[in-house]
Amino acid sequence: MSVKHVARDDASTDNISGDLKRLGFTEYEAKVYVQLLGMPPSTAYEISKQAGVPRPNTYSALDSLARRGAVLPVRENPTCYVAARPRELLDAIARQTRSLCSGLTERLEAVTPRSDDHYVWTLRGDPAVHEHIDMLIERSTETVWIKAADHVLRRHADRLREAAVTRGVRLLIVLFGNNAEEFRYTDKCSVYIHENNGVRMGTADNLFTLAVDYREMLTANVEGDVIAAHSKNMPIVTMALSLIRHDYYMAEIFARFGSQIDEAFGPYLRDLRLPSFTPEQVASFKKNTGVV
Repeated sequence: MSVKHVARDDASTDNISGDLKRLGFTEYEAKVYVQLLGMPPSTAYEISKQAGVPRPNTYSALDSLARRGAVLPVRENPTCYVAARPRELLDAIARQTRSLCSGLTERLEAVTPRSDDHYVWTLRGDPAVHEHIDMLIERSTETVWIKAADHVLRRHADRLREAAVTRGVRLLIVLFGNNAEEFRYTDKCSVYIHENNGVRMGTADNLFTLAVDYREMLTANVEGDVIAAHSKNMPIVTMALSLIRHDYYMAEIFARFGSQIDEAFGPYLRDLRLPSFTPEQVASFKKNTGVV
């Protein structure tokens, strides 16, 4: 039988095979599955030839793939195989993995001492930091408090919306930006423009500060060298909550008494800020506000 197959980009195929190996596929299983996706019902011999996998290893890979539902035998004498649809296969793997991780988490926590609440964990790199932020938002049950710039917060908008709309989590956000309505997903979302103007200044605006359920916090430098600190240590969590809470107070105070504050301390609290700022913060302040 003549076997037609789809031409494949080797680099792309290698990347896909590498990701399948991360999901528990062996090298041969990944090669066989990816190759079979572009073939009609095929025998082990035909698959072996097209995938460049030794025939004994092909038989072993097909047997293992069939047990996990990645390939299906559809014809006998000789036996021919087709590949399961990728979406159906990966959805099944995701469900099984979630179930396994959920059960394993409970069993491991049952034997884990509670001393980790005293530590501060460091995360480095943009993907790791933002994936961790998403994870913290996803496991929130009561509250999420955030102080952040709008363009950074948008990266987590889907998780925040799901927390607020689906789980009823209360959001309190202090925003560097000018559109508070963008993040008001429900009436439980309180969004305050930082100092009632949303201007970024003093380099602290590069930080993303998050407190979840009054029990854990994360603060991250999200520009340049992306690095974050995450902790369940209550004095540190309280400090993060206090930072966000006082910025919420300031937003409300500026909304009501802004002109009087400007008259007393200069625009953007210039006369209070500049004496205590580092040279870098002074430069940032002047650049972002235009105030000298």
